[in-house]
Amino acid sequence: MRIVLVGPPGAGKGTQAAYLAKNLAIPHISTGDLFRANISQGTPLGVEAKSYMDAGNLVPDSVTIGMAEDRMEQADAAEGFLLDGFPRNLGQAEALDAYLRDKGLKLDAVLDLEVPEDEVVKRIAGRRICRKDSSHVFHVEYNQPKAEGVCDACGGELYQREDDREDTVRKRLEVYHSETEPIIDYYKAQDLVVTIPALGKVAEVTQRAMNALGRGE
Repeated sequence: MRIVLVGPPGAGKGTQAAYLAKNLAIPHISTGDLFRANISQGTPLGVEAKSYMDAGNLVPDSVTIGMAEDRMEQADAAEGFLLDGFPRNLGQAEALDAYLRDKGLKLDAVLDLEVPEDEVVKRIAGRRICRKDSSHVFHVEYNQPKAEGVCDACGGELYQREDDREDTVRKRLEVYHSETEPIIDYYKAQDLVVTIPALGKVAEVTQRAMNALGRGE
């Protein structure tokens, strides 16, 4: 299957993408991983992306599209893939369609993870990260540490990242609404969009998505 996963920041796209890709036996292709891999390997696209990033500029769509196309060419993606974070805007969606059309392929579904905006803000703004080990993540409501402000695992100080502050989260949501949300209407016109309520336990959301794809147990 060839699937695009969309949803606002804080909808749990990364978590759901990993589970769905495993259940469907297809690679999870995320924009973040693409950038990290290309930059660390020093590919021409990675070098180009890094030059923009180092200058504090946005990486052009052409670079992101090139990275995604290169990854979809790899052998493990021959039978399908799950795209997470790409396409991010209409230009990228049109480029993906053109790429697939040239290959005689098409998308099977666009999964839209739906979460109320207030819940998104609560999820992200409530996160607290350990300064010693950023893989230790807590939440002021959903995953409280035993001692306030102290990491259960290593005793490090817990803090709120700048990106997680409420005003920043709301700005990120504005960008999502203006840049990414239009691709949902674009794909609705192709009858590809399946809306998945993304509130609840991770396993429950995954099961809803699998059921919607006709792959439920």
